[in-house]
Amino acid sequence: MTADLDTRIQRCIRQDVQSMHGYAIQPSAGFVKLDAMENPFRLPEPLRTELGRRLGEVALNRYPAGRIDDLRNALKRHVNLPDGFELVLGNGSDEIITMLSMACDVPGAKVLAPLPAFVMYDVSARLQGLTFVGVPLTADFELDEAAMLAAIAEHQPALVYLAYPNNPTANLFDDTVMERIVAAAPGLVVIDEAYQPFASRDWFERMTRHPHVLVMRTLSKFGLAGVRIGYMVGRKALVDEVDKVRPPYNVSVLNAEAAIFALEHADEFARQAAVLRSERTRLLAALSKLPGCKPFPSEANMVLVRVPDAAALFAALKARNVLVKNVSGLHPLLASCLRLTVGTPEENTLMIEALEASLK
Repeated sequence: MTADLDTRIQRCIRQDVQSMHGYAIQPSAGFVKLDAMENPFRLPEPLRTELGRRLGEVALNRYPAGRIDDLRNALKRHVNLPDGFELVLGNGSDEIITMLSMACDVPGAKVLAPLPAFVMYDVSARLQGLTFVGVPLTADFELDEAAMLAAIAEHQPALVYLAYPNNPTANLFDDTVMERIVAAAPGLVVIDEAYQPFASRDWFERMTRHPHVLVMRTLSKFGLAGVRIGYMVGRKALVDEVDKVRPPYNVSVLNAEAAIFALEHADEFARQAAVLRSERTRLLAALSKLPGCKPFPSEANMVLVRVPDAAALFAALKARNVLVKNVSGLHPLLASCLRLTVGTPEENTLMIEALEASLK
């Protein structure tokens, strides 16, 4: 039976898929979980009670078409979407990236992004049959303008991704360089603003000056990682084309209701983001005092830090029940680097104490 199944897999499953590794998620039970850039705060008890009541009234026996439209309209109001622009929803930003790959899968199409970057730009492109072109950042994690422009001229990409702030480096790229890259791109440019709640600036208004630019955001970093709501905005004519490949009812009615509720209480999530920005400052200051540590500037809810031995420090922190992300093997520019999520004040204190103890 096993041999028969192996034969079927070899015959029916794409060879490149067989060679891939699945997206790895670390087991986190019992740990101070600071590895996935989640908002660490739960809703206050009165809001949790009210949300539970709202979810209990949802008509689970019906498809969620009407409530999805309500969510789209609520998000349009939330971001003050300009006239002539449209918004498309995804089951997280991951699904929107997949939709973009599907929509742009013309013969010979290529996807380009600086590296290191969010891994799904590459994975989604390759799964859809597009060629992915990665252009290394500079040593200080800035865009290599000359290399980016040369790659654009050579490969004529259908899609260019620019994460703003970038993951896992957490920095905002130079805006002047971004403008020149956007102007040079022959296809679409997607500005990925997943970490916008923690950044000092964004590209939303500048998007209106460039008809081929789309801005992608998510409610995961807003505080709803478990709800899986991503969205993308851009000129209506362009977004309408991408929307054609969106699966019907791709957002569940429960997720839509939870997201609408969160937007009605956006002030609470703004308060949480302010705490995390303050804690980020504290964490950066503490890291700069630790022996052998070099933290990099951050505009997200994470901090990238270069340490003497990433694998050893990761293991030492884990032994002290603090879970972070060892990114040192993801790209040569990330050698000896850990990525630390900014947690609650209490969680950050525990992480700092664990770092101090481990680096003695």
